[in-house]
Amino acid sequence: MSPDPDAVDAVAADAPASMTAGLILCGALGREVKTLIEKHSWDAEMIGVPAIDHVFPERIAPDVEALIVKWQEEYARIIVVFGDCGSYGALDKLLARYPKIERISGPHCYEFYGGNTFQTLMAEEPGTFLLTDFLVRTCRGLISKSMGLDRFPELRQAYFRNYKRLVCLAQTNNSRLCQKAEEIANDLELPLEIRETGLGPFEVRLAAIINVTSAIHIGQNLV
Repeated sequence: MSPDPDAVDAVAADAPASMTAGLILCGALGREVKTLIEKHSWDAEMIGVPAIDHVFPERIAPDVEALIVKWQEEYARIIVVFGDCGSYGALDKLLARYPKIERISGPHCYEFYGGNTFQTLMAEEPGTFLLTDFLVRTCRGLISKSMGLDRFPELRQAYFRNYKRLVCLAQTNNSRLCQKAEEIANDLELPLEIRETGLGPFEVRLAAIINVTSAIHIGQNLV
C-alpha cells in the first residue's frame, strides 16, 4: 500500500527543520563527547559550560539554564551532559522546570568514567585524590591557579594533608599524560596509581539517552 502523499506532507510540515540534538556539557567532558559524536555519527552539537564552574559549583545551574534559554528553540532536543558536580541538587532542581530536557545520570565525571571502580577506590581509601585526562592536562591552570597554589605554594600542605594517594582515571593510554600525572603526584607528594577506565559507563549512558530520545522524537513526528 502506497503512503498517502497528503499524510507524508503533513508530517514533513510538522517536523522540525533539524533533528540535531544540542548537548549542553561541562567543558571538562568536551574532548570525550566529541570523540563519541564522531564514533557513533550522532546528529549532535556541543554547547559548552566553562570547566572553571567546577571550582565555583554555585555557577553550574545558572550557567546551564542560560544556555537552555538561549538554545532550546534551535535544537530538536536538549540533553544536559553534566554531573551534579557539587551543585548540591541545584542542577536537578533547575531541570525539574524543564521536563523535556534530560540529564545523563551520575554525580560527577569520576563516577561517569570509573563506575564501580570509583566506588571501590573510595571504599578502599577515602583519602583518594582523583584526576581524569582533562584534569591532568589542565591541572596547572584549573587547580593550581584557582586554588592559589601558584602564588602561595605553602597552601599545598593545608589543602592536601588529608589525602593518602593520587589516582588517575585514564580515558586514554597516553604516555605523555601518564608522565604529567607523575609530575603532579610528585608535586603533591602523593603515591600515584593509574587506572585505565576508558570512557566507562559514560559512553553507555550517553548513547542510551541520545538513542532513546531520538526514537521518541521520531515517533512523535510520525503520530
